[in-house]
Amino acid sequence: MATVRRIVVTGGPGSGKTTLLDRLGAAGHERSEEAGRGIIRDQLAVGGAALPWADPALFAELMLCWELRNYRTAINGTVFFDRGLPDIVGYLRVEGLPVPAHMRTAARDFRYARRVFIAPPWPEIYRTDAERAQTPELARRTFEAMSETYADYGYELVELPKAPVHDRVRFLLNAIEER
Repeated sequence: MATVRRIVVTGGPGSGKTTLLDRLGAAGHERSEEAGRGIIRDQLAVGGAALPWADPALFAELMLCWELRNYRTAINGTVFFDRGLPDIVGYLRVEGLPVPAHMRTAARDFRYARRVFIAPPWPEIYRTDAERAQTPELARRTFEAMSETYADYGYELVELPKAPVHDRVRFLLNAIEER
């Protein structure tokens, strides 16, 4: 029987999550691509409306589909996730939008490893780009929403250190081996 361990890295935008996961991927670890960035890139390419600044509810629905696919394709070994299903609930909370029942169900029923790694706001490395238009203040609020949301779903949050990426990799790998 194949065993899979789904490890989530979450937090606000611009806190070094994707850089950490890119480094893990380069070292041969399985990892997912962040739904938000992928959807924004795809929607911009095709002139779609499912963008966080155009239709945040539709954007959340596409993130749900993306994250469910990520979840289902992780079938063996340790897989690192650039956000997870509870992030969608947190996103809708930050946006002040209602969280549909099916999204709450997905976040509740599709479980990841109990320990979730959260990257704190890190203004010194924060940058905007074509896919990240949030302000540092919104990044901080997102971090807080993710902290609350993952706790609400019964996860244990482990804060990543503000450290060079190789130190963050070592911290994360050591922390998952402790369990």
